[in-house]
Amino acid sequence: MVRNIVVLGGNSHPALVDSVCNALSLPPCNRILTKFSSGESRCEIQDSVRGKDVYIIQTGFGGNGSRLNDHFMDLCIMISACKTGSARRVTAVLPLFPYSRQPDLPYNKAGAPLFKAGSESGKKDYTFDSVPATPAPGIPKSAGLTNGTDITSRLLKTSLTNGNGAQSPVKQPNGDGYFPGNGVNGTSTTSPATRAGAYTTHDYENLSHIGAFQAKPGYKQWVAQAGTLVANLLNCAGADHVITMDLHDPQVQGFFDVPVDNLYGRPLLKRYIQQHIPNYKDAVIISPDAGGAKRATAIADSMGVDFALIHKERRPTKITDRQNASMMLVGDVRDRICILVDDLLDTGNTITRAAKLCKKEGATKIYALLTHGVFSGDAINRVQASAIDKVVVTNSVPQDKHKALLGSKLDVLDISPIFAEAIRRVHHGESISVLFNHD
Repeated sequence: MVRNIVVLGGNSHPALVDSVCNALSLPPCNRILTKFSSGESRCEIQDSVRGKDVYIIQTGFGGNGSRLNDHFMDLCIMISACKTGSARRVTAVLPLFPYSRQPDLPYNKAGAPLFKAGSESGKKDYTFDSVPATPAPGIPKSAGLTNGTDITSRLLKTSLTNGNGAQSPVKQPNGDGYFPGNGVNGTSTTSPATRAGAYTTHDYENLSHIGAFQAKPGYKQWVAQAGTLVANLLNCAGADHVITMDLHDPQVQGFFDVPVDNLYGRPLLKRYIQQHIPNYKDAVIISPDAGGAKRATAIADSMGVDFALIHKERRPTKITDRQNASMMLVGDVRDRICILVDDLLDTGNTITRAAKLCKKEGATKIYALLTHGVFSGDAINRVQASAIDKVVVTNSVPQDKHKALLGSKLDVLDISPIFAEAIRRVHHGESISVLFNHD
């Protein structure tokens, strides 16, 4: 039995909390976590946490009628309550980290713009005016950006002889500013009228030279950095440590000022392949997109199995025999078992399209192995109608209703032993690297 430790569970995944506590031979902490009639969360810790190591288990799941944002707010309130109760250390255990999947910038599915609308076909018409200028009165940019002058060719013709060339934008020794100087001591002999074109959006006295800034739709849009915000909220609530599994984007760890342990579901997936897939040595492990290639190749290399990749082309492409709705298979899967490996199944669109492409290329049987099975929206119906023969997920989020709907087509792997061992090792100050390499 582990001593001087408290395991506190939220409302998002009670079954996982019970499994982790059973593995640690600990009773879950008594608490009241409900809502007032106004919708505000009410949290009351009924056991003493003074001087103890507290682990709060709350996964980022908003399905089955629950609300993800409510669960996250409950987590922050529980962390704050434990810190107020003089807990020695509070660790947030998030099997599925919320808000880690949203992209920083939305992409344009038709591809990046090759030329401006209205310009001649194939003619590059890029200018530096697509970036808003930094406001600073009296500090203009280099010459010629607002009148369409090509900056590249301009720089090739610029003379930089000790800062006194005819086109030199280098600041002169007399401190007159960044203006082309060709006179004595760097003074400019150019008239103000001639210098008018040298002013950019910083020319506050000649507003007629300032062009209007218009962002390109689908190419540069301002979006909320939700991952950074979630990390800041957990830090402000008082979390001293975070434990999660298979972050969709590992760079989320850098958003925190506290240690983050990102556990891997790869050992569980490898063990399933070895024990439940016949003749797995002759199978092909496939990544459904380029982002998961590193994860899939790590499994394929460690097991000595062939690897293939599905490339998603963002630009409109001609449909050929090797392509299916802008997806292209790189590898040979004919008359072989395909094992699709990814970290998350949300809407199921990517994984089902990948399975359809593999079946079209002659695959005999298709397995889909994923760490997090969210199954949002129409994912259940999409998976049922797909070419996937077996879906394998972990119980990082509740799977009871998904299992009832998919039946034998869905297998669920238990991650509670991994998190229980991680909690035990962190509590005793032991290394958890063995959990990364354990097969």
